[in-house]
Amino acid sequence: MAATPPATAAAPPPAGGAHSVFVYGSLMADEVVSAILKRIPVSSPALLANHHRFNVKDRIYPAILPVESKKVAGKVIMGISDAELIVLDAFEDFEYVRRRVQISLTMMLLKESLALQDTSETMHADTYVWSDAEDPDLYGEWDFEEWKRVHMKDFLTMTLGFMDGLERPEPKTRVETYQSFMHEHEQPESGTQVKS
Repeated sequence: MAATPPATAAAPPPAGGAHSVFVYGSLMADEVVSAILKRIPVSSPALLANHHRFNVKDRIYPAILPVESKKVAGKVIMGISDAELIVLDAFEDFEYVRRRVQISLTMMLLKESLALQDTSETMHADTYVWSDAEDPDLYGEWDFEEWKRVHMKDFLTMTLGFMDGLERPEPKTRVETYQSFMHEHEQPESGTQVKS
């Protein structure tokens, strides 16, 4: 029997546009998606083959790039309208480029032996790939659970500020909003004193 999200967790897809977007970082959090799209789209767990999810120096969000024999676990959000895709493009800003990729949907089936087994079907979706494939600031592997524990609250606050700013005559980019927010909320390094 396939696991399905509760009916109240997802809004119906909007009219006009039927895009699917593979997300693998902060957009895996329903709270962040809801802040950006004003709804929580239908989604499914998914894998992107031959890519790796990196940490980015001085950032709390990840980057993906093609890397042979690696996989990125994420989810695909579906029923994204043309207007919502434009908002996602603005949110991802110049650091990312939208690419069409093939992903595998992953469903867990309960077998008679009570073991869980992955089954997969493939589909095409858009995703946001780091725009600088040679960036020396990419390292390691980004961890969603750690991000939720340590950074999600601040990231959500920054995201809400970015979305409010989009309504202004001269809005800041998401990167400018992020940098301003992080500068305002910088914590002194341990062992240093803040002068009053």
